Amino acid sequence: MLNICDPVLAFDELMEEVNIKRYLRERPYGKKGRPGYNRVNMLKTVLFGFMEHGYAALRTLDDDCKVNLRYMYLMDWETPSYGAFGYFIREELQGSMEEIFQAVNARIFEKEHVDLKHLYIDGTKLEANANKYSWVWRKGTEKSRYRMFGKITALLEQINETLAPTGMRMEPNTEYVPEYLDLLSERYREVRHIDPDTFVSGRGHHKSTEQRYYEQLTAYTEKLREYTEKLRICGPERNSYSKTDRDATFMRMKQDYMGNDQLLPAYNIQIGVADEYIAVMDVQQYRSDMDCFVPLMEKFQRQYGFYPRYPVADAGYGSYNNYLYCREHDMELYMKFPMYEKETKDRKYASDPFRAVNFRTDEAGNLICPNDRKLSFSYRKAVKGNRYGRQEEVYTCEDCSDCPYASQCKKTDQNRTIRLNQELTQIHEEVLENLNCIHGALLRRNRSIQAEGTFGIMKQDRNYRRTRRRSLDFVRTELYLVSIGHNLYKYCN
Repeated sequence: MLNICDPVLAFDELMEEVNIKRYLRERPYGKKGRPGYNRVNMLKTVLFGFMEHGYAALRTLDDDCKVNLRYMYLMDWETPSYGAFGYFIREELQGSMEEIFQAVNARIFEKEHVDLKHLYIDGTKLEANANKYSWVWRKGTEKSRYRMFGKITALLEQINETLAPTGMRMEPNTEYVPEYLDLLSERYREVRHIDPDTFVSGRGHHKSTEQRYYEQLTAYTEKLREYTEKLRICGPERNSYSKTDRDATFMRMKQDYMGNDQLLPAYNIQIGVADEYIAVMDVQQYRSDMDCFVPLMEKFQRQYGFYPRYPVADAGYGSYNNYLYCREHDMELYMKFPMYEKETKDRKYASDPFRAVNFRTDEAGNLICPNDRKLSFSYRKAVKGNRYGRQEEVYTCEDCSDCPYASQCKKTDQNRTIRLNQELTQIHEEVLENLNCIHGALLRRNRSIQAEGTFGIMKQDRNYRRTRRRSLDFVRTELYLVSIGHNLYKYCN
């Protein structure tokens, strides 16, 4: 009933060559109950659904198995429900999607002779399946926690006034932890012989001083425990998260359909494309692409056993950390830096004599400003958040008084101060040389076609613009399915 050129036959043939059965965990079925569906056929159907639709909703798979001849062929005329597909993806594919992704890619790349030395990298932010106004901000939580410390200290001082006749004292601190407050509450309850079962509430009842202090202290303890939990979930590397999807971070999106320039919960999706196939994919919680480059390259190395020779990326990835990481692993520097466009297209900016990098040096190696005055070395300053110990050298001009170029050179009345990192300046010169040669120009053009074009196909042509699942692990599983579907789609075409 199927045409010999039908894509489902090419897909089925490829799946047999991959032998996807070995990536499914053995699950023995009991003697009682209905026998389960063929799990290999289930996996084929799920992958073909993502190949055909871009993103295959569970009810779409349910319906296709009943009315679509291709899905009937893959399922041997069985018709699993959407619940069966959901259980299969959630329980049986959760831990093995990366292996399936590697196996499918390995077979496709072998048949298509894909060049993995050239890797075109790009990232996009996909909105998470979380409520829009469910944010938790780390800085706001920290401020509220410190205000709570002050309230707790004031309360303990009031309690100490009532405890003065007994000789007992609750020692206040500048900061508190919930466990310490629990201990204080327990001690106060024992000293005052407080029984929470006898507490009164409501109109017409008068609370005793001990009850009010005890209830207030326990309320502060619970609130402090809530703040501590929020900061633990947020972690040291994130500044926000969503209450309905705690792994999602609030990020600024390009498309603000709400119209108020508001941050939305999202994930940062990173892909590396080789010959129009997605060779590596990663889901990160970082807002900046710079922090996503090293994890993506580490994942590429784990999958293929080597690093790409030419990782090509836009200016969002060009940082001191990433450049030195490339040098450590014998990767060429073909990533733009943030001021690349201005350096190459704005001649006035590039040749500005008052830029620190354009200052000339004398025979002794001292920097000389356009007014022929020497800048002396002052000190070295460590750059925050740098894993390689990057430092900047700070130079100060010996005397800027009566300088005819003062209005053009500086904005303050003090002597001109500049910050330089000679190694980073040399790296930028190397990057400019690489990207402006013929090979570099071809790689830049190919990156915009392949990496950005892949996201264009996924988001515009195949209508996948936001994640459907919640939590980082499930979102990563979903993105692996979407990536496999994209590669199969390209292969069958």
